[in-house]
Amino acid sequence: MSSRTSRSRAPRVDPAAVFAALGDRTRLSLVGKLSDGAAVSISRLAEGSKLTRQAVTKHLRVLESAGVVGSRRSGRESLYQLEPAPIAEMRTYLDSISRQWADALGRLKAFVEE
Repeated sequence: MSSRTSRSRAPRVDPAAVFAALGDRTRLSLVGKLSDGAAVSISRLAEGSKLTRQAVTKHLRVLESAGVVGSRRSGRESLYQLEPAPIAEMRTYLDSISRQWADALGRLKAFVEE
């Protein structure tokens, strides 16, 4: 029964893969364009930039492999949409690290002031 349960859960994201995917300026820009939640075509994502559709596709594949975006076919087009769960998970992760640093700095301050 536990194997069924573990199969039904969404896989946790790899923080390193998400941060690496978002660490590129172009990919971060694409995430911004997808942030309204709408599914968008590659052609539309390439509009207004110097990138070719092939370059946009390459960047979207990196984002997709990190779990940050998902895609689906609609006729002859691929539509991409932001997957907010990995970004929310990274935010929780960063909040946790921030709390750890705040606690450590608080202990250091208390030690120095004693």
